[in-house]
Amino acid sequence: MAGSERSPLLTYRLCSSVSVEERGPGGGRGPAPGSGSRKLATFLGVVVPTLLSMFSVVLFLRLGFVVGQAGLYESLGMFVVAYVIIGMTVLSVCAISTNGALDAGGAYYMISRALGPEFGGSIGIMFLLANVCSSALFVLGLVEAIVDIFGVPLDQGTGSSLQVLPRSYWYELLYGTVLLLACLLVCLVGASIYAKATFLIFLVVMLVLATVFISFFAVGPTVVPLLLPQGNGSLAINGSFTGFRLATLRSNLAADYSVDYTTGRMMSFSTVFAVMFNGCTGIMAGSNMSGDLKRPSYSIPRGTIAAVIFTYVIYNLLAFTLCFTCDRTLLQKDYGFLRDINIWPPFVIIGIYCSTLSAAMSNLIGASRILYALAKDDLFGRALALAKKTSRGGNPWVAVIISWVLVQLVLFSGKLNTIAAIVTIFFLLVYATVDLACLALEWASAPNFRPTFRYFTWHTCVLGILGCGIMMFLISPIYATACGAFLLLLLLALHYLSPSSSWGYISQALIFHQVRKYLLMLDVRKEHVKFWRPQMLLMVQNPRTSVQLISFINDLKKSGLYVLGHVELDELDSLPSDPLQTQADSWLLLVDKLNIKAFVNLTLADSVRHGVQQLLFISGLGGMKPNTIVLGFYDGAPPQDGLAQHPAFEGGEEAARLSFPPVREAADPKWLSAQEYVAVVADAVKMRRNVLLARAFEHFDKAQALERPAGPGPCIDVWPLNLLRPDSARYADTCSLFLLQMACVLSMVRSWRRARLRLFLCVETSARTRGQEDKLHQLLKDLRIQATICMVPWDAVVALHWQKQQDQWARPEEVAMNYPGNVTCISDEYLKAANRLILEQSPPPTIRFLYLPRPPADTSLYASYLRQLELLTRDLGPTLLVHGISAVTSTEL
Repeated sequence: MAGSERSPLLTYRLCSSVSVEERGPGGGRGPAPGSGSRKLATFLGVVVPTLLSMFSVVLFLRLGFVVGQAGLYESLGMFVVAYVIIGMTVLSVCAISTNGALDAGGAYYMISRALGPEFGGSIGIMFLLANVCSSALFVLGLVEAIVDIFGVPLDQGTGSSLQVLPRSYWYELLYGTVLLLACLLVCLVGASIYAKATFLIFLVVMLVLATVFISFFAVGPTVVPLLLPQGNGSLAINGSFTGFRLATLRSNLAADYSVDYTTGRMMSFSTVFAVMFNGCTGIMAGSNMSGDLKRPSYSIPRGTIAAVIFTYVIYNLLAFTLCFTCDRTLLQKDYGFLRDINIWPPFVIIGIYCSTLSAAMSNLIGASRILYALAKDDLFGRALALAKKTSRGGNPWVAVIISWVLVQLVLFSGKLNTIAAIVTIFFLLVYATVDLACLALEWASAPNFRPTFRYFTWHTCVLGILGCGIMMFLISPIYATACGAFLLLLLLALHYLSPSSSWGYISQALIFHQVRKYLLMLDVRKEHVKFWRPQMLLMVQNPRTSVQLISFINDLKKSGLYVLGHVELDELDSLPSDPLQTQADSWLLLVDKLNIKAFVNLTLADSVRHGVQQLLFISGLGGMKPNTIVLGFYDGAPPQDGLAQHPAFEGGEEAARLSFPPVREAADPKWLSAQEYVAVVADAVKMRRNVLLARAFEHFDKAQALERPAGPGPCIDVWPLNLLRPDSARYADTCSLFLLQMACVLSMVRSWRRARLRLFLCVETSARTRGQEDKLHQLLKDLRIQATICMVPWDAVVALHWQKQQDQWARPEEVAMNYPGNVTCISDEYLKAANRLILEQSPPPTIRFLYLPRPPADTSLYASYLRQLELLTRDLGPTLLVHGISAVTSTEL
């Protein structure tokens, strides 16, 4: 009776997918890439490991079962489907491996360097677990094969003189521990011992395979007695080896699915295909030897494709010969029939032992190398710090010991079927991710993705992903779902916890590709007022004094474009290099720490005004260009460093890392004169940009302002009247509506939703205020804006203005002082009274929005214009002066 007849159906399922391919980073030659260990040519470095990985014991113990259950026709169809699936992945592996220099690490290296640390680290963990479980699987399989021949008979009867090993769970665990300990010793001495024996093992396997084919011709018709378990006893039947007969072939053409004699399960196409598919994996064995190859980009595609073609031919030839020579009973009821019909039966046993032991050692080596690579890449921080330690010869002995402990823990399960299914799914997931990496590189159209292997397209990548995904769920939907969920958790954990790497992120290339495409589709000629949104350019002289304003404008942008602009005063002609390059990192770190969604645009100019003009011209791209510029208010308040006190910078330690200049002393001159400041505002208006002037935001604390105790909540006050031109009673011009829109946008932000909008209507008691209020109510209703209208009598305030006008008429020579076409000359008394009127409204609001008139056309009046704005907004707290030129409201659906 064959020694493996009592083996469960999936005992050796994963032999093909976990052989020398899991030698991992360094390929078993040591952890240091490029340390003179690149010695292997294509045959020894790629063809031999791939053939050993794909053949292994599945070839000897399961191929007959597949043909016996599925018949010749369906078996050949299974080979075609399986090799199409793995062939697509082979094409992806070849493409990535020929795209530049390939270092040690195989699949982990390719995926991590192509898809970034998140995918690389998570797939590396999956690869590690697959190696650990598969090493345990081979150890348990070897123990079972040994016990089948040398173990005491199960019926406690008298066996042969060789059957002396006691059987029990603990004895078999002891045998497995001893074998694993032997593997550990080899790995601790160095992976080179196993590498030197690889070719010898290959010769043994090829010799056994040759004897199998010779036996079909050399052995005559033979009756093979079989003893099958049945209830508490056994059933004796006979299987036949008929030699080459046409009748035997005809009987084996069609499928004949039956109950498996070891598991009692009814077989079907999917279950048999899952068993067969494990004999077709292992395609990445060559790429995982990348650290030992002389020319990885040359050897991997040629060696892998040659090995895949060779195994496909052998599987088909063996299937034909089995159907010609063996009856259905022998194929279905005897896993080890190849030993029974061999010219010398120990040949097959030797082949099984050699391939299984080599696979167990190589998986232990592979697990340690992957663990070492993960530790060296610092993706998991201190958790894997110990695994970095190596011996003088470069052997990662701590990683070997950790891997040995993990394999030993898996040995306690003793459930080979469960291990086999999990390992299969792990490796299929790795193969699918390689296809995904190649697909992402192809779709990203990155100029540096120029593989010399061109026999692939995005279609082959998609087919590979779909094929691996289908196989995963065909083998076990539960395990496939669990592995996918585990991979997703690893991705999320690494995304938020792992440090940044310099490998490059494929996500950035894909995002660039898509953004460019959609920017071209974002046609400015198709813009509509219904979908208008603020796109802000905030000019910042020194972030240390503007941190609160930067955060506030982030709320005000309402999912629109947000650009932080800065002008550095200097001439590039007089500098050895661009000074902005060294400052960019500090600005980007500021954006990250403040958790704002903003871009940074820095420029070099001879004046602030020219620099702002440059930024207004060049900021943004296509339909995403700033339509609104925000400036801090120009006043005499001494600047204060608010960066160190900001919660995001933890008391100043993080702020010290930023290379921003110190805050300007109050006595130091400003970089910008009052004349130039107003000129910047005038330039923005000429360039059809909306303008916001922000005053008194240096002490604004949004958290404190919005987290008030229960009550009516914070307020946002809107004053839509041009207070610098009180003789104009228009509340619904373009600027007023823009002012109202910006206040409404702020109130729609999640953190500001408790804030109430208050719209102030300045009226004279003698005027018909009811009609004005009704019109404003109707306007707010049409615009779908929820706001409270507050009627504010201002007879005494506006009287000061009219008094000033009468004095002007009495002295015509002063009429020339009026602001031509803009704002009439108004007195300081009126401005102070208007300021008091705004301050008297209670409760005090969180933010005030005021109407900002156009700067005067006469540049000599810029200083007076700025002084009037200062008087109007003095002591008002956080205030936005708004001048809008965009039509931003619509009553249409």
